[in-house]
Amino acid sequence: MHFLVTILGSGSALPTENRGPTSQYVECNGRHILIDCGEGTQVQIRKYGIKLQRIEHILISHLHGDHYFGLVGLLSSMHLLGRVKPINIYGPEGLKEIVELQLHYGHSRLAYELNFHTLDANSNACFFEDDIFSLHHFPLSHKVPTIGYLIQEKERERNLRTEIAIADGVKVEYMHRLKKGVDVVADDGTVLSFEKYTKAPKKPRSYAFCSDTKYYEAVIPFIQNASTLYHEATFTEAFIDRAKSTFHSTAIQAASIAKKAQVGKLLMGHLSARYNDGELHVEEAKTVFENCEVVEDGSTYFV
Repeated sequence: MHFLVTILGSGSALPTENRGPTSQYVECNGRHILIDCGEGTQVQIRKYGIKLQRIEHILISHLHGDHYFGLVGLLSSMHLLGRVKPINIYGPEGLKEIVELQLHYGHSRLAYELNFHTLDANSNACFFEDDIFSLHHFPLSHKVPTIGYLIQEKERERNLRTEIAIADGVKVEYMHRLKKGVDVVADDGTVLSFEKYTKAPKKPRSYAFCSDTKYYEAVIPFIQNASTLYHEATFTEAFIDRAKSTFHSTAIQAASIAKKAQVGKLLMGHLSARYNDGELHVEEAKTVFENCEVVEDGSTYFV
């Protein structure tokens, strides 16, 4: 069961030779999600070997161009490649109008359905779930309405203690019920304990995405104990005044949120084009939260 994040773009508004604008691809146990879609995202998808037609859900954090300018191009390429399966697009108010306006004036018709879902950037909720995972949104604090996202894995069935079950002659049909955490009464009246024949699955994993935002402790309840947190860290401490004026965060501020939310790991990105690498970001962040790193375009992380 895979829960992976591939970084398609790790930079901020101004792309550099090594960092494209924000975009991430998430695979959660066979579900495929794109988070943000900066300019050139479809090129990155091809470059890193991702099958774009698998994408089922597109989550847009806010309407600054470096987070959605690549969307119409991506949708158009999906059409040219023969997509017929509908796609779900989530984001703040105005996103649907922007996309439809571009398609309208380009006289573009897609062979598949776009299902837009407008999310309230000032509230939090679960906005999608199935038997594999759930998607949640919560407010961030930026210059325009901005949404944070949490991808939460559903709890899996218990793991069968196969050798014990086989040794005791447990029927296959009983095994399926035991894995659901239910005691079973056998044909002869014997009670088969699920605790004897199964063991608890691994704790469900979660991935929190906090894109453009100033230092904002109000996010903590929504990302508490996340397995992995992505948090923007546009600046180092030398530019903290710039971070405040632009409603962005420093590496230390990102680390402070990670520490207070007690997350497992911190990934930092959205670096200003002034930085050639993220070494100083990591150095500063580790003074607050040790398990952290700066993401790079093309890197993949296990949640």
